[in-house]
Parts: sequence; C-alpha cells; structure tokens
Amino acid sequence: MNRPTGTDDGSTRDGPRLPRRGQGQLESQVLTVLRSAGGPATAGWVQEHLDGDLAYTTVITILSRLYAKKAVTRTRQGRSYVWTPASDEAGLAALRMRRVLDGERDREAVLARFVSALSPGDEARLRALLSRAADEPDDGPAGPESR
Repeated sequence: MNRPTGTDDGSTRDGPRLPRRGQGQLESQVLTVLRSAGGPATAGWVQEHLDGDLAYTTVITILSRLYAKKAVTRTRQGRSYVWTPASDEAGLAALRMRRVLDGERDREAVLARFVSALSPGDEARLRALLSRAADEPDDGPAGPESR
C-alpha cells in the first residue's frame, strides 16, 4: 500500500497535507448536510453534498456511528439505507449532554458543577425551563432519572 511520505514542511510527496478535522467536526458536517436534504437521503447523496473529497466508505462509517449514537435513523431501501436526522441541533446537543450525564456515577455532583458554572442569564433560563416543566401536566410514568 502506497502511503504519502511526509516532508519537513508538513506536506506530503503527493501535495500539501490537509488539516485534520476536530473531534466530531465530520459528524457535524454530515448532520448539517443530512438536514439540508429535507427528507431521507442516501449515503451517496450525503457524499456528493459534503465539502471535500470524502470516500463513500467514510460517509457510511460516519452515518453508522451517528446511528449508534441515535443521532440519525435509517430505513432500508433496496440493498442500502436512507438516513434521516433523529432531531434538530438542539435535540442532538441535549442527547450528547444526557449521554455524558448517564456515563457518570455521581449525577448530583455533575449537575451541581454544571449549574454552578452557568452564567447568570443561562441560570435564569434553566430555572424558567424547570419551572415551566413542573407546571406542565405529567405525560405518563417517568422514572427518577428523567427529572
């Protein structure tokens, strides 16, 4: 397998080295493109609409990772899948926050640190949201972790 060999100036024999993407940046780009589809989209469609030259297999890998994280849904169409975002950007951020919280033993300590680090404006927003949620009728049984 021929791999580009680096040079002293950071480029490769095959041209300049492309900058590495930050963690989650590619997933974010894929989600942005998928949202722009206005409905279910194939991996090929996503690949065509992404900036850059990503391999089809890379797009499939990213979509599969997003599926495992419940950030997208998929439906079989023929021999492949069509993909749909599971939520809007705010919903996906909330899902990430919940995943982090679920991975911690001391939920109360994590929440206390989170709240103490909020700006006064964000703290007021959170209090208003909690108050509004407390005033809404219960939509059914909820476990202790949901509050």
